[in-house]
Amino acid sequence: MRENLTKKILIGFFTVLVVSSLVGTLSMIFPRRSTSKSANETIQKAIDYINKLLASQGQKAELMSWKEESGLYKIHIKIGEREYDSFVSKDGKFLFPMAYDLTQKIETPKTQQQTQEVKKTEKPDVKLFVMSYCPFGLQMEKALLPVWQLLKDKANIRIYFVDYIMHGRKEMEENLRQYCIEKEQKEKYLAYLSCFVKDGNSEDCLRKAEIDERKLSSCVQNTDKEFKISENFKEQGYPPFDVHKDLNEKYGVRGSPTLVINDALVQVERSPEKVKEAICNAFSNPPSECEKQLSATPTSPGFGLSEGSSNSNGSCQ
Repeated sequence: MRENLTKKILIGFFTVLVVSSLVGTLSMIFPRRSTSKSANETIQKAIDYINKLLASQGQKAELMSWKEESGLYKIHIKIGEREYDSFVSKDGKFLFPMAYDLTQKIETPKTQQQTQEVKKTEKPDVKLFVMSYCPFGLQMEKALLPVWQLLKDKANIRIYFVDYIMHGRKEMEENLRQYCIEKEQKEKYLAYLSCFVKDGNSEDCLRKAEIDERKLSSCVQNTDKEFKISENFKEQGYPPFDVHKDLNEKYGVRGSPTLVINDALVQVERSPEKVKEAICNAFSNPPSECEKQLSATPTSPGFGLSEGSSNSNGSCQ
């Protein structure tokens, strides 16, 4: 699962390219304008520029080799334990962090797999894997919550956590908090989560949901110790969060959100009505609650209860 974590750091460096790539370019313009540099100077300039962007992640790129290819300089770099190829224009003005070989056949990536066939059961089992501060995980949770309230006595619905952290210490602490509330004070978890998705104010939500904080604190400490979460936490990179590692591996979870119904991965529009339909379709005999109409408008990513203008397929990976 975490073999791609170093790659994610590199992708973080490339995030600025996403918007430009959508409008037809994968290039990054260097701040200097000189176009009369030698090959070695141009390549070193690229390495220096990459390292400035990676500095905040505590990572550093090392030049392994370079050569001329297709009118560009192809540089082979190493970041951590992973190696990558990038390209630099010969005039030293453009960096192409990645390139697509237009002669290669396009394959559908695993993260874009279509919904698997869901078997029907008397009481569907619903697992939603999230990161507590992932905006897209929050989006799916907001779509799920009305369905959960509707079907809580008919289906087995639970929140699980992706086995790595992307949003710092606050996410580590919130994951632990929610894991323990759902584990030991399950009857109060829905109230807590319904509050948390509004603005992320955990202290206020603990009070409103009437959580036994002494009991919560004991569970958090024991869970933290059992899975060595704080011990393995680092501010840089993507530290592990292994409380549900076995299930992450079983279902091939690759990010937040990941929805699993009756052991099948499911892609669904993030609106309460579509989520309800997906779960109700997993019943051998759908209960009368499935006839209730919920909002068909997708929820918005992140905190807040506003509705989105369109569906989002975004995820934290």
